[in-house]
Amino acid sequence: MSVGRILFVKFVVADLPAALAFYERAFGFVERNRIALRGMEEVLIGLPDDPFTLVLYHHTDGRPLTRGELHGPLGLSTRDIQAAWDRAIAAGAVAVRPPQELPGMRIAFLDDPEGHTLELIQYVRDPSRQGATQ
Repeated sequence: MSVGRILFVKFVVADLPAALAFYERAFGFVERNRIALRGMEEVLIGLPDDPFTLVLYHHTDGRPLTRGELHGPLGLSTRDIQAAWDRAIAAGAVAVRPPQELPGMRIAFLDDPEGHTLELIQYVRDPSRQGATQ
């Protein structure tokens, strides 16, 4: 048996309104839905025209949160890594590794205001291959 597709990733956050505002300002995420149950609230957000959902999950029972180290960054693609980097920093992100060149791509790492690591990726075309047939 196999699964159909990946639906979402959840980030546990201490300040739900601030986390939502960050992702809206920094990357243009929009709210899709809210769920509130006893002891928890979550906001489902995503990019327009993209089925992937990021869930901002908040415990409403006051429990303390401990940042874990056993997860990787959330990868976000962009057409202009410098503009995405600048917008995220202006919205409150913390610089981890500024944009750098790799073969075929540029990458950068930053943390959202609650410490979740984000990886920005801009794929770049090799100018020497423009006009080449495949």
